[in-house]
Amino acid sequence: MWMQILTSAGFSYIGTPYMKTWEESIKKANPKGFFESPLRKGVFYATNPNPKTGAFLHPKQVERHVLKVFIPGLVRTDYAYIQRVVGTIRPWREYCSSIRRLYALEDSYLENKPQKAEEPLSPIEMARIRRPAMHPALEWWRENYDLIRDFATRRYAFNLVSYLKLLEDPEGVVVPVLKWCGAPDIEKGLAEVERSLRTQKQVVIDDSPLTAEQEMLFDEFHDFFFRQDPLSGSFIDKLNGINSVLAPIIEEESRRGMKRMRDVLMNAGLLEHEAEKTLEKAQEEG
Repeated sequence: MWMQILTSAGFSYIGTPYMKTWEESIKKANPKGFFESPLRKGVFYATNPNPKTGAFLHPKQVERHVLKVFIPGLVRTDYAYIQRVVGTIRPWREYCSSIRRLYALEDSYLENKPQKAEEPLSPIEMARIRRPAMHPALEWWRENYDLIRDFATRRYAFNLVSYLKLLEDPEGVVVPVLKWCGAPDIEKGLAEVERSLRTQKQVVIDDSPLTAEQEMLFDEFHDFFFRQDPLSGSFIDKLNGINSVLAPIIEEESRRGMKRMRDVLMNAGLLEHEAEKTLEKAQEEG
């Protein structure tokens, strides 16, 4: 949604509304487009210069451009390219439901697609090995915690808002952010907000890997941004404490998930080193 808001507000953008076959496969998840590019993985040595064309983006050339970057990509992005960071946080349950809906749409599109000669698995199986090898709740935690830690470390200009608050009070949330960014046309940007785009409501996650206490802290984490309050020092201490508990769980779940995917590739006939290389490439493309 922020890419739709910012582009309508007059900023040029890097990317395309739909990459690859996304318009056919997952458009329902975001009817107005995703506005992504390979740079969603970050602007750093592996993506800039472009490894295929050699084209180089100079920081001065893109100061007034907007780019959608995933949180791991932001963490990797060279500081010279960061002018303003606008992020959105959703309640963890809604995130889990939303990402699973996206995967279901992709699976439905791919389930009858024939296997490509150059790939060891069917398209649907290849898509699945590109996905994070952990529960979405843990993915939500890892990325949002990394975001806060990266901001606290590098101190760039940063504005993280609640998706629910944005839909509840678009003028109170969107207008200040667009002014902060120096948007040419605030009214056009504001007009992009559609409350009907919220598809996940009153979500129940019946396979949560979290304790009740951890779930409450996840809820509180989101609520700070819904209330638009700064994170307190005591709450940051809580975040650091729960991360010390969850980090090894996330690492182990990721390790087991990668092993499962490696086994799938080896069962398809690949040697171990071939499976490792295929898995590494798939994760890079995911």
